[in-house]
Amino acid sequence: MESRQDSENAERILYSMSPKQLVEVSKVAHHQAEALEDEEVQGNLEDELSDEEDEMKTNARDVGHNIYILAHQLSKHNKELPELLKPAQTDVHGNTEICPALDYYAKHTAQIEIVRYDRTMEQIVFPIPEICEYLTLETRHRVFVTAERDDQGSKVTDFFNRHEDMFAEMKWQKKLRANPLLFWMSSHMSLWSKISFYFAIFINIFVASYYPFSNGAGELDLRLSGFLWLVMFALLAIVFTLPQLGLILLFVISVIFRLIFSVGIEITLILLGSLNVLNAVICAVSNMGNCGTFTKSWSHILVDFDFVYHMGYLIVSLLGLFLHEFFYSLLLLDIVYREETLLNVIRSVTKNGRSILLTGVLAVVLIYLFSIIGFIFFKDDFLIEVDLLDSAAPDKEIDNVGNPNDSSLLGAELAKQFCLASPGECSKSPADTDNETDLLFMQGAAEAADNDKERHCDSMIMCIITTLNEGLRNGGGIGDVLRKPSSSEPLFFARVVYDLLFFFIVIIIVLNLIFGVIIDTFADLRSEKQQREEILKNSCFICGLERSSFDNKTVSFEEHCKQEHNVWHYLYFIVLIKVKDPTEFTGPESYVSSMIKERNLDWFPRMRAMSLAADDGESEQNEFRNLQLQLENTNKLVQNLSQQLAELKEQMTEQRKQKQRIGLLTPSNFGASM
Repeated sequence: MESRQDSENAERILYSMSPKQLVEVSKVAHHQAEALEDEEVQGNLEDELSDEEDEMKTNARDVGHNIYILAHQLSKHNKELPELLKPAQTDVHGNTEICPALDYYAKHTAQIEIVRYDRTMEQIVFPIPEICEYLTLETRHRVFVTAERDDQGSKVTDFFNRHEDMFAEMKWQKKLRANPLLFWMSSHMSLWSKISFYFAIFINIFVASYYPFSNGAGELDLRLSGFLWLVMFALLAIVFTLPQLGLILLFVISVIFRLIFSVGIEITLILLGSLNVLNAVICAVSNMGNCGTFTKSWSHILVDFDFVYHMGYLIVSLLGLFLHEFFYSLLLLDIVYREETLLNVIRSVTKNGRSILLTGVLAVVLIYLFSIIGFIFFKDDFLIEVDLLDSAAPDKEIDNVGNPNDSSLLGAELAKQFCLASPGECSKSPADTDNETDLLFMQGAAEAADNDKERHCDSMIMCIITTLNEGLRNGGGIGDVLRKPSSSEPLFFARVVYDLLFFFIVIIIVLNLIFGVIIDTFADLRSEKQQREEILKNSCFICGLERSSFDNKTVSFEEHCKQEHNVWHYLYFIVLIKVKDPTEFTGPESYVSSMIKERNLDWFPRMRAMSLAADDGESEQNEFRNLQLQLENTNKLVQNLSQQLAELKEQMTEQRKQKQRIGLLTPSNFGASM
């Protein structure tokens, strides 16, 4: 039946064996294989017959599977076979039962469509290799979602480039089954990841709430302590009856609070940190076991992002346990790794990192130019208010320990400093100085002491640092922190131009350029995600046909993607070629094997499907039938018209004959004859 599109062989097979007999033979073969498995489990056969038993069991199942595939191919030429091959069978009483044999064959049989050298399409039905069941769901989802489209809009190229990695994962997962502990840890990788995240949240909540830690356990009222014990045991009982995530978290929180008030916060954090380190180790081992890290070379391991991430997570957990509790805060960044939305936020900065970096360099150059101008012309305007610490200005301390509230000592000290700075002013007699002026002077001196100002542009490096620090952080630019000049000063208008240029060039243009690049990149990432989801939803992964191409067709878009062009069926066929003996290849398998060795992807259908071609052929046949019917009707009409014309001629001939007879019998003709 292989590579034959006609029904000649199908008619021969169905003539020698009925469809029901074919299906029954495949069922019997499967039942024989199951019977041998049961005998093997029960140990009824001798040990020396185990090899022969395995061979018989395999042969029986393979024979039954091949007969099922033959029946599946014959179903295109027989209307009875599709109903007989359905696993769900309905008995005479209307009850639906699942046939184990047909259900097994249906789950382990796949079909694909390939394109031959002459561009004709061919359907292949084949058994799924046993090793294919070891492909993990995480890998399926990752490949299906992240496969990139090529220039023709198909994802086949990227999918084909990944098939070797997926085949290696299948082989590793098969070996992993031999280690039950490692397999169990790897199969619960998502659970360990969630536990690590919850540990990080709990630990940081308690560090933020109780740091710095007090010695010993916290004091708790006896009634509250009893209530806490009651809540803890009640939650424990509920968790055993209804093991839900929310109830488990409440129980864990109650246990942690009980530990805090029993042994103290420090011991509780040490216990939580130890459990977090243990869980981080389990999570790292499960990730390595699931990804097959143990079989890779060190060069591949060191560039594996997942491995590096889990090792970093473990190191930070150890630092938080043995060095300082504040290292636990870094564990909260795990939320970026877990959430794709936050990853897109990070990608919005890193994707166009070169553009952002160059724009930042431009901003630094402009600030450097403004710093030079400020150093040359406005050095005296860089008076920045500072709040000095007591230890930073010991020469300005006032010895008022005896009476810290004595304002007279403060005034005397300030007056002394003023006289040292301006001797001419202090030489005036008290009669020349008004008491009110002295009071204002003392108040101004006190305010100057409260708000000290420093010159921040006496050196070029300080001028650059001040312009960079204060200019970028203030909404109005560097002009917000410089001295407010008087309109009578000669450089007043130059200072206005300087402040406005800094505001428009640096604050409005350059910074908004950086923000615009980040915002546009994030919008592009969001639109790419939406477009990717739209493509996955409305286009075929293999051939790239849109959903609209299957409107009003015999095969729906979902059936096409699930049965005709199932992406995993193509992977299974590639794996079948890799694990099958080349001497047993069929014609299509030999063809695809040679194409795979050449890395030629022309055997994948592009913008084509046999079901659509069949529908188009049926429509053409229907048009041909309509034309044929119209031609037959026209022929009939012509024949009727010809018959009517013949009858009309006969009638006209008879009429002429009658007229001639009548003319011969008239008296004139008779007299003339006399």
